[in-house]
Amino acid sequence: MEFVLLAIVVIAVIAIFQGVRTVPQGHIWTVERFGRFTRTLDPGLNLIIPVIDRIGHRISIQETVLDIPEQAVITKDNAAVLVDGIVYYRVMDVVKAAYQVAQLGKALEALAMTNLRSVIGSMTFDETLSKREEISHQLMAVLDAATDPWGVKVTRVELRKVEPPANLIEAMNMQMTAERRRRAVVMEADGKREAQVLEARGRMEAAEMDARARERLAEAEAKAVEVVARAGEGTGGAALNYFIADKYMAALRGLASNPSTKTLIIPMESASMAGGIAQVMASLSAVGASPAPPTPPTSVPVGPFGPR
Repeated sequence: MEFVLLAIVVIAVIAIFQGVRTVPQGHIWTVERFGRFTRTLDPGLNLIIPVIDRIGHRISIQETVLDIPEQAVITKDNAAVLVDGIVYYRVMDVVKAAYQVAQLGKALEALAMTNLRSVIGSMTFDETLSKREEISHQLMAVLDAATDPWGVKVTRVELRKVEPPANLIEAMNMQMTAERRRRAVVMEADGKREAQVLEARGRMEAAEMDARARERLAEAEAKAVEVVARAGEGTGGAALNYFIADKYMAALRGLASNPSTKTLIIPMESASMAGGIAQVMASLSAVGASPAPPTPPTSVPVGPFGPR
């Protein structure tokens, strides 16, 4: 009798342990009765029928990170690159994720690797390096559509590495160096050309200003000649003769006072200069003018060896 009671107690304890299930937060479990799905268990304390019911699948509904293994991919222009990435996904329908696909993680990994080769294979090598965000968006759209029957939502895809082989990297560095040298040569040529243009423009502006200055000087000389011509009309001719004689005598004084002058030759026309000055003075007196007589030149005796 005691043995029967002990057996009943043991069976009751086992039934309680089998019938009471505690589901952790962020997970949903499925319940199967005789191998057939019946319901799901939400997070918290749940009861099932021992022996008859059992737990089928334990599905996490949290966002999960799936690592895409590194693989070699051939681009559209036959360049080999090493690519790997990360896929973020979340189970939206527990029943589909549990019973529509076996080994959800491996299936999603194989699908991501296949579609990654397809997307990168449709692009050139330069596009693969410069359009990583576009590749991620395309891959996410393809994976999201393919995993919808599995009750999975792909939230994000990131390319972690897009690395060309060593020989291609060396060729890219050589190309970049050549391009920078070309730009430097072009910039230097442009600088020289601009400097030459500015120099030529400066010479042109200077020539224009010089021409304008000569033009203004010619106009001033023309006006001076015109004024002198007007002054020479009538009795002004005598005044002009006086002015010329005064300048002539000043020039002689300058020549005579120069220490380096050894011999001074006075032309014969200078003998009649005094008579010309006297005529000028007489003419000016006739018209009522009283100009100051010019200072006579300093007497400079001239000997056989120059001025004394």
